[in-house]
Amino acid sequence: MPKRQEPTAEGDASAKALIESTKKEESRIERQKGSPLAKGAKRVEERSKSSDGRSAGDKQKS
Repeated sequence: MPKRQEPTAEGDASAKALIESTKKEESRIERQKGSPLAKGAKRVEERSKSSDGRSAGDKQKS
């Protein structure tokens, strides 16, 4: 069984930097778009729609 790696200070700092970078990018996109991005399940649904405007679930039903 593989040994579980313990968190390191470098890894924690990297994760925090990634989260902060993501927040900044999301804010920038929301400013450009002029409205907030969808969050949670709404965002998943928004991202899963194809160019024809139908989600994967809608396509499976038909």
